[in-house]
This record gives sequence, structure tokens and C-alpha cells, in this order.
Amino acid sequence: MSVRTTDDRSGSALSPVVVGVDGTEGSLPAVRWAAATAARGGRELLITHGLDLSAVHAALGNYATTAPALIAELRSRGAEFVADARGIALAAEPSIAVRTEVSDAKPAELLIRYSAGAHPTVLGVTPGIGTLLHLGSTLLAVVSHGHGDIVVVRGAIERDGPVVVGVDGSAVGEAALAAAFREASERRAELVAVHIWSDVDLAEFSGYSFLDVPPESMADAEKSLLTTRLADWCAKYPEVPVTCEVYPFDAAHRLTEWSKSAGLLVVGSRGRGGFRGMLLGSTSNSLVQQAFCPVMVVHPD
Repeated sequence: MSVRTTDDRSGSALSPVVVGVDGTEGSLPAVRWAAATAARGGRELLITHGLDLSAVHAALGNYATTAPALIAELRSRGAEFVADARGIALAAEPSIAVRTEVSDAKPAELLIRYSAGAHPTVLGVTPGIGTLLHLGSTLLAVVSHGHGDIVVVRGAIERDGPVVVGVDGSAVGEAALAAAFREASERRAELVAVHIWSDVDLAEFSGYSFLDVPPESMADAEKSLLTTRLADWCAKYPEVPVTCEVYPFDAAHRLTEWSKSAGLLVVGSRGRGGFRGMLLGSTSNSLVQQAFCPVMVVHPD
């Protein structure tokens, strides 16, 4: 089956890499990762911090007369956050152009707005913060509602490893493949395509009837179909070495294991089993909070 390999978001040099900072430890690896990405692509790096002044005014209530002094302090701290981040970025990649911004907006709204034109949008995660504390946070808001490619960087792990991509045959998965091949090419890295086939609808994934593939040969058949599905992408990126891996179940666990050796993990924002209207699938949700390497969540818009 021929697969259209359109990659409209390959990212021109005019598209900045955008990274959000908040002064926490988790921001710093994200800044370094974003700086390296900007250097590889010859792009500007935009470092931004949102003050969320609407929440400040709401919290003050009857004490609004104290607002000017408090807001001045918040602006000063925000300026320090972005200045420190700029220094870290330039120490890592001295040749890049860096722009900084302190905005009155909510951090999540700010990054979601920028994500429509960013390549990509990057956030950091403070190590040791568990799943429950991330619910409703800036992290999940941006990953769920953002546009294009959103990268979550966990901790200070920096390694050269393969780009690992989850492949499921959906339209969202096709956008993830486009991003993964592009990243592997820019990084001069191997690409590992991981497919979980236990709940696959073969008619949707490959165009074949389920009965055409004997159950005892399912794994071999799935690997063959995966290779066929990747053929057009391999032709477009002949410089990228590709390995195909198939497993019968447990996508989140398998991809988390691969994240221990990967340089970057790429997944679609929703899997083939996601409900229409669901903004973030269960596998992607798990990986942005548990993976051992940076995770790129690709939205198909």
C-alpha cells in the first residue's frame, strides 16, 4: 500500500523553537534541549515565561491595592528566570539567536498559542513529581491542547540514541512518522519503529482482511506490513537507518522500556483506539509522565 509522505511541518528556519520556563529545576534541561534543537535546525530560540496576572488579581480580591508592588516583583522574578535560561542556552549553543519574553498571560495559554507556529514547543518536568500533581497542570494542558509538535523533557538525561516512534496506522500516527523521520535525519540517528499489534484492525492498518493473515504468523505478518508501511518514508529519508519492532500488547510499557535507551521518543497525540474528540490518548499521557527520555507528542494539525 502506498502511503502519502507529506511533511508540511518540516519547519522552515523562520519557525522558532519555543521553550517555556518557570524558574524550577525542571526548566533547565528543557532549555538545553531546545537550544540544541535550534542549533541543529538553524532556528531562533524563544524563551518565554507566563505570569498569569489574571490569577493574581483574582487572588488578591479586596487587597487589590497591593497589586502593583506584587506584580512588579513577579515581573522582576520572571525577567530573572528568562535571563538565566538565556545564559544556559548560550552556554550550550553559543551560535544560536535567542529571544526572551515575560508575558502577562497564563503559561499554558501562552505556550498553546505559540505552538501553532513553533518548531517545536518544549516544556520541562521537575523530577520526582508524580502523575496526580501533573493533572490539570501546564504540562498536560499544553500537551493536550497544543498544536504541532510538543516536547516534554524529563530531568537532566542527555544521551545520543535512536529516535523511537510508536506506529499504529492512524492518521495521527502518520504525522508522528513524519516528525520521527525528520528528527532522525536532523540528528543523524537510527529510527526504531515500534508497533503493537494485539488490537490492530488490519483492514485499517494495511488494507488486508484479518483472515488473510494466519494467527500463527501474526508477528511475522505484522513486521512485514510495518516494513511496507514505512517504505515511502525510507525512500524519502534514505540516510536514516530503520529498525522495525513488533509486540503483541502493552504499548505504554514497551515504549517506556525503549525510552531508557532512546534519544527521543515520538508518539501521536491520540492512538487508533482513542475516542473522537479525545485530545490526549492514554499511551501518550503515560509516556509524557513516565518516559526516561524526551517525548515528542505530535498533533496532526
